[in-house]
Amino acid sequence: QVQLVESGGGLVQAGGSLRLSCAASGRTFNGYTMDWFRQAPGKEREFIAAISWSGGILYYAESGKGRSTISRDKAKNTVYLQMNSLKPEDTAVYYCAAMYGSNNYYTSGSYSYWGQGTQVTVSS
Repeated sequence: QVQLVESGGGLVQAGGSLRLSCAASGRTFNGYTMDWFRQAPGKEREFIAAISWSGGILYYAESGKGRSTISRDKAKNTVYLQMNSLKPEDTAVYYCAAMYGSNNYYTSGSYSYWGQGTQVTVSS
């Protein structure tokens, strides 16, 4: 049973930083792509960044480049999302997801496993 558990969300002022964590368990993730999405109220789920578990290959949405960094620690089975220079429009629930392979990694429907999400609120 694959489990993804996010943590690290919270309330932060504009310009601040947060590091989100996603603890993965239930299987080995070689060959998987791990991803971060976010969803703001009334909006569709949006791709932020992805990383291949085995090779560490990185993918970023244009909106995430420069302010977000995705990484993974194989020893801890954890994926991270470092977010800097946060803006009020970054307020959303942030989700960790996992899929085998990397086809259409930017599409939420490609992912088999999801965490419960962690709320990030950025105040102005």
